[in-house]
Amino acid sequence: MARIDHFNNPNAPKPNSIMVAVTVFVQDEQGRVLLIQRTDNGLWALPGGAQDFGEYISETAMRETREETGVEVEVAGIVGIYSNPNHVVEYGDGEVRQQFSICFRGRYVAGKPRTSDESSAVRWVGREELDRLQIHPSMRLRIDRGLEQRQKPYIG
Repeated sequence: MARIDHFNNPNAPKPNSIMVAVTVFVQDEQGRVLLIQRTDNGLWALPGGAQDFGEYISETAMRETREETGVEVEVAGIVGIYSNPNHVVEYGDGEVRQQFSICFRGRYVAGKPRTSDESSAVRWVGREELDRLQIHPSMRLRIDRGLEQRQKPYIG
């Protein structure tokens, strides 16, 4: 399904849904960040997705990372909570979702990066490579905050 992110766009469509979602910031032993290239919009992003019924939010973070990347992680903290009402995601089926996402800090456990239906590419990315990749500004915010290793999570 096609996806269009509207970020601080006064002409964006009005949201008609909100859903609890996660992203996961995880680094390897060399400090590189695990990123996927999304199949729905071609942009690079942290792995993540929506919470399923009957699931703890930490389980969502671990499941989504495993499904999209093949990498097993455990939740080690929170990078931030992102609820900017000026960030809406428009889907091809008419849904326009207001962002609500918890970005978790994950700790690598096992596995090698591999693609999925939701990721056309998966790889560990060094800080010096980030500016060369197409990354949505809201996702780059999460990545940059994760790299800063803040003691307290961002809430906004």
